[in-house]
Amino acid sequence: MEPVYASVIRTAKVLFALEGLKFIRTGSENIPPTGGAVIAINHTGYMDFTYAGYAAYDVGRYIRFMAKKEVFDDKVAGPLMRAMKHIPVDRAAGADSYRAAVDDLRGGELVGVFPEATISRSFELKAFKSGAARMALEAQVPILPVTIWGSQRVWTKGFPKRLGRTNTPIFVRTGAPIEAVGTPEEITARLHERMERQLREVQDAYGSHPAGEFWVPARLGGGAPTLEEADRMDAEEAAAKAAARAARKSGER
Repeated sequence: MEPVYASVIRTAKVLFALEGLKFIRTGSENIPPTGGAVIAINHTGYMDFTYAGYAAYDVGRYIRFMAKKEVFDDKVAGPLMRAMKHIPVDRAAGADSYRAAVDDLRGGELVGVFPEATISRSFELKAFKSGAARMALEAQVPILPVTIWGSQRVWTKGFPKRLGRTNTPIFVRTGAPIEAVGTPEEITARLHERMERQLREVQDAYGSHPAGEFWVPARLGGGAPTLEEADRMDAEEAAAKAAARAARKSGER
């Protein structure tokens, strides 16, 4: 029994109902009833981790998400994150969080990761980091590809949150497991290919994608930037943050 995690999920379900969110979940049966697995999720909005958790909850399981350490430092969120056994990621000590994730996988847990690392402004799949593959390979567990679509309509990078009653459909598709066989690069390539295919399938099933809308990819006639434009925006943002950090350090000397 996990009273805290279960209570958080019940609360989230009430909030989602008040928002009128309509969840269409397929493939949840692909999640194993027992044993470890990496849950690899695409990243289009800030609420993705809560929506992805639904897939595991369908089969009575919980996902331990890897999340930045700052969340655990929060006075309110921190105790909840620890009680739900999520994994803090300290960029200054990344090896520790990686080891904790591998230990959890070997202990039979589901560990949730976002291979893109950051939200995709284009809502297309960005290049994947190899962490999910490396963890699965070391722990000898499968990777479950989970594709979410519609999350970006609720709350995404660069746009105001829409947490009122929006009646937004959210699709969550869990694909068949990908075995951890081969090199991390080969496994990552297979994962990206599978999730790209799932994303197209989910988009086709989703219904109308109105032209010019901010949440619709440029490929489908929407107002989102192309993947190339989004990558450039991310690089510029990262450079600006690095410059700001350097300026702060210089001022402290």
